[in-house]
Amino acid sequence: MRSQLKLYVSRQATSLGRYIWEQLVEALVGWVPSVLGVGLRAVVYRGILRADGAVAIEDGVRIRFASNIRLGRGVYLDHGVYLHACPAGIRIGAESFVMKNAILHVYNFRDLPNAGITIGARALIGEGCVLRGQGGITIGDDVYLAPLVQMLAVNHVYDDPTRPISVQGITAQGIVVEDGAWIGGGAIVLDGVRIGRNAVVGAGAVVTRDVPAYTVVVGNPARIVRDLRAEPIDLPAKQRLTVYSGRGT
Repeated sequence: MRSQLKLYVSRQATSLGRYIWEQLVEALVGWVPSVLGVGLRAVVYRGILRADGAVAIEDGVRIRFASNIRLGRGVYLDHGVYLHACPAGIRIGAESFVMKNAILHVYNFRDLPNAGITIGARALIGEGCVLRGQGGITIGDDVYLAPLVQMLAVNHVYDDPTRPISVQGITAQGIVVEDGAWIGGGAIVLDGVRIGRNAVVGAGAVVTRDVPAYTVVVGNPARIVRDLRAEPIDLPAKQRLTVYSGRGT
């Protein structure tokens, strides 16, 4: 029982003392609703994580390994967000939004060298997205992830049919998304992929290989259907839609 308790705590915080402190802080103010709670957490959570200025954290946000988390000025964490930041941490750049029920998970207990999640400035992580950062996930500035995107920077080895896949080990190459890219709703980005600057990944695509900059990919597996520089989109006037500027999907 004691060893199981020790294992549990080791997967929640960097030490027993940090676990007790972080859990106490979250229990005291993590549930407080409305703008009052947001204001309290903006002040009190500085005692458990690093923030480069004012941040907005809604009630119901779950944080583990808080000492490994760094938030830039103006970061917003919506209701139900889960950040698990062992051990290399999670860094979210200034003015980035992580929306309702998104999961950012750096679950690394195998000493993987590149584990971690880094998100640039003015990025948007949509509702219900799942980012698994065992191999490292790096997302640039001004990147938008629509709802339910999955980025899985880990893969299982399964080349030995005589052994259970669960005991054959994993690989973890990492995922990179360059500045300005847009990942459509429900897309899945697999380990080892690099998505280039201002690329577009269509809704529901499964990305198994690199996506060049300024291209559009769709399908399973994702394939290039347009080069936005060689074939710019120019809709006839009667088909053009009203364009609204500002933040959001």
